[in-house]
Amino acid sequence: MNPATALATVLVDELVRCGVTDLVLAPGSRSAPLALAAHEQARLRLHVRIDERSASFLALGLAKRSERPVALVCTSGTAAANFHPAVIEASESGVPLLLLTADRPPELRGTGANQTIDQVKLYGSAVRWFAEIGVPEDRPGQVAYWRSLACRAYQRATGPMDPGPVHLNVAFREPLIPDGDATWCESLEGDAGGAWTRARVAPPSAALHLAPTRRGVLVVGDGAVNVRRYVAAAGMAGWPVLSEPNGGGRYGDHAVSTYHFLLGDQEFAEAHRPDVVVTLGRPGLSRPLLSWLRRAEEHIVVAPDLTRWPDPTRSATQVAQAVEIPIASGGDAWLRSWRHSDQVARDAIDEVLGASGLSEPRLARDLAELLPNGSLLFCGSSMPIRDLDQAMRPRRGLRLMANRGASGIDGLVSSAIGAALAHNGPAYALIGDLTLLHDQNGLILGPREPRPDLCLVVVNNDGGGIFSLLPQGALTGPFERVFGTPHGVDLAYLAAATGLPYTLVTEPDDLSKAVKGDGLRLVEARTDREGNAAVHAAMRDAVRAAMRP
Repeated sequence: MNPATALATVLVDELVRCGVTDLVLAPGSRSAPLALAAHEQARLRLHVRIDERSASFLALGLAKRSERPVALVCTSGTAAANFHPAVIEASESGVPLLLLTADRPPELRGTGANQTIDQVKLYGSAVRWFAEIGVPEDRPGQVAYWRSLACRAYQRATGPMDPGPVHLNVAFREPLIPDGDATWCESLEGDAGGAWTRARVAPPSAALHLAPTRRGVLVVGDGAVNVRRYVAAAGMAGWPVLSEPNGGGRYGDHAVSTYHFLLGDQEFAEAHRPDVVVTLGRPGLSRPLLSWLRRAEEHIVVAPDLTRWPDPTRSATQVAQAVEIPIASGGDAWLRSWRHSDQVARDAIDEVLGASGLSEPRLARDLAELLPNGSLLFCGSSMPIRDLDQAMRPRRGLRLMANRGASGIDGLVSSAIGAALAHNGPAYALIGDLTLLHDQNGLILGPREPRPDLCLVVVNNDGGGIFSLLPQGALTGPFERVFGTPHGVDLAYLAAATGLPYTLVTEPDDLSKAVKGDGLRLVEARTDREGNAAVHAAMRDAVRAAMRP
């Protein structure tokens, strides 16, 4: 057996022993040993994509939804560089990826050999750990080294307190394909019990105990963990819960879903300054919420990993791995005030949306309401997730996800497909037109690839709608070309080119019927950027007026 085949066989086998069930491959020549080993591994679900960036975001979506490491393989050169955006997103959002980048052996590096770049620590600080495996050799001791290395990579990617991407750079000398000889100088098998090594996880430190208070608030952002436990504790303590849609805490009687507009009202924000705020995850969708957090006297950030705690407002007064929220005695005027204001704001918002026609906030609100329990909704990182944050009512039974680690729009189609493939139930995605066009390669699936049950709902306002809501929108001269970026693409033809069923929605009442079906399909809703900005302003003004009857 040639060394390249031996190394690839052992690496793939050990990763499967550790728990990897999915491997995403972008084909190439130098990575042939890994590709063939993955193809022959019966316990592995293989996904093949022609574009490395699409492949990497597919792996991201798979790992994000399954909450377990996914292996990602490519050839040498710029192929590996195309993984970088997904690696950054995985790092920022704590998603476990195992990157196996094939490379030239040392004697071919720095010589001008084809597809050869410096891949050593290519992703810098965006990975949790890097290892240069070294060129495999036919000598005793190699199998133990390879297996322990693969197991360590798997354990480091899973965390447990700080999950994220891990990079193994794998150098192969030719020959790259099996030579028909199955002999090796030692057994290629691992130990009989499973993985080569086993990592033990130390128990977390004791939780921080808070003083009893009725005037507390729980804020839930992206990437929050143990959400149900904290929401239940906040309910017992009489605290309102301000949860972003993708935070997983927007349900139940204590959920205040209109906090963006309430905290944008200066009078309300000043009258509702809490004794303590406990934050889970990374809040970042609402500027009024972030401004309000800056004024909090006591702001406790819960972070399982104390080396990487989220505090974008730099207002944290304490950081803890866990917090105990005690039941507080006394009246419930605090919670009653939040809930009454939330209902007033909700009525005002719904009145505006009812008269808005097929507006983007209404589309987001209605889609979140009509999806069946057990559904996954993957959200675009620009306006779709913000529209959901501002318009979505509390509900149970819906899993919302978004790439909010670095908050980019790249790779969203592939990420949604990956998440749908890992989800046990129907899946949907709400994305913008630029997001779709940025990752249209993600729609290209070969005839033998696993296909998701995913409905892509695309809001098409012919450009970048979020800029119309930012200060750039006032720059009437250069705005349309350098910010609005109209593209004029007919999405029906894009769907036809990739063989996707396509539906155009023109009225709000058409949405429910349009999203029905199964398999990968595309639903388009055309909106107007200026009209969308007007609806957002109308919601804000309506809430402020309703708060002062």
